[in-house]
Amino acid sequence: QVQLVESGGGLVQAGGSLRLSCAASGRTFSSYAMAWFRQAPGKEREFVAAISRFHSITYADSVKERFTISRDNIKNTVYLQMVSLKPEDTAVYYCAADKALMTAQTVDYDYWGQGTQVTVSS
Repeated sequence: QVQLVESGGGLVQAGGSLRLSCAASGRTFSSYAMAWFRQAPGKEREFVAAISRFHSITYADSVKERFTISRDNIKNTVYLQMVSLKPEDTAVYYCAADKALMTAQTVDYDYWGQGTQVTVSS
């Protein structure tokens, strides 16, 4: 069992930056692929970024060159550094963990956090 707790969300102006954190419980964090998804009001949850246990990384096209995912296996934490934020980045951001492969599909992830709200004003 893995428990995930996100933090770092908030209200920021367009062009600003935020760093989200996701703290994971358990001793096997390093063996999980970790990902960030987001869900805007009235929309489906969508993939943002993922990092494998081998530190391979993939991003959604909409956030490439603006968002950076990283992980610290000592602190059992995954981060999402977001710069040049846009109003369309407004959403609840969720952290997810997968024991198997890194994917961009919500159905593949076994564990989810409760989410943290990111609001970007224009």
